[in-house]
Amino acid sequence: MQAIVKQNRAPGLKVTTVPKPSPGPGEVLIAVRHAGVCGTDLHIADWNAWAEGRLQPPLVVGHEFAGEIVAVGGGVAELRTGQLVTAEGHIVCGHCLQCRTGNSHICKNTRIIGVDRDGAFAEYIAMPATNVLPLDGIPTTVGAVMDPMGNAFHTVLTADISGSTVFVVGCGPIGCFAVGIARAAGAAKVIASDVNAKRLALAKRMGANVTIDATRDDVVRAVLAETGGEGADVVCEMSGVPSALHQAFAAVRLGGRVQLLGIPDGEVPVDFASEIIFKGITVYGVIGRKMYETWHQMRRYLSAGLVDPRPVITHQFPLAKIDEALAAIRSGDAGKIILEIA
Repeated sequence: MQAIVKQNRAPGLKVTTVPKPSPGPGEVLIAVRHAGVCGTDLHIADWNAWAEGRLQPPLVVGHEFAGEIVAVGGGVAELRTGQLVTAEGHIVCGHCLQCRTGNSHICKNTRIIGVDRDGAFAEYIAMPATNVLPLDGIPTTVGAVMDPMGNAFHTVLTADISGSTVFVVGCGPIGCFAVGIARAAGAAKVIASDVNAKRLALAKRMGANVTIDATRDDVVRAVLAETGGEGADVVCEMSGVPSALHQAFAAVRLGGRVQLLGIPDGEVPVDFASEIIFKGITVYGVIGRKMYETWHQMRRYLSAGLVDPRPVITHQFPLAKIDEALAAIRSGDAGKIILEIA
């Protein structure tokens, strides 16, 4: 089969032929129709310090996808061939403390497809049936972005959103998804900031009431002005940029909540006394999607038409044009990018 492979411990990806997988016991084989490209794939292609320390090439990359089940392994009763599905890309152990206390999204033994084992930028992928979720009418173009959209659902819905003012810091694809989710969850006002005018326009399309251009405006002052001087009830920090992190702490109201999804490149100094303790705020670190609470929430919102993520999907490329897809991400002009595989 055709796949996008990280062949060597050096920059670059290659479209090449690899063996087609077979489903083992408890697994299903999925013909991939669409796959989402994200910043992690860019880091792997560029072979940054994180990728160099984590990956063991050769490896099929890609971790966001949707497709059709074409074969079922032994012991699988709940899934059938012909179903359109997506999947949770974090494969967890099921027996550590975190897994046994309902926190498998932070399983210490997590293995991620496209990072720790072969991934989804391929014509076929074998997945544990426990990780596979039927789309039930959701199109595969949307199913292919449910992994990153799930990060946004986790970020937003673990806070008290109904009637709140929500400030989304960073309007990349996940930030734009967060805007739409916050509106759907009943936020009274959604404010969004970014340094990119095209991304701010996408946030507006997803329902942001107010957008702030961080290259031109005083972000914290603008949020305070929109909240009667109080600050936002909930801040969702989606960028990981150090200055934006400080803006998040400054723009949240006393006793408010800051949801941290963005990952900084390195250490970020924090004045714990003035930014967190004396403000009495709650800070929540977000990783992945809660298994499988987030997925069920997401399917309900999508099936009911409460959130439409499609405005965020700005580009589609065939599998062979992965370099063009990565270039579109680097340009800063793209929202979510999808590969068309079948």
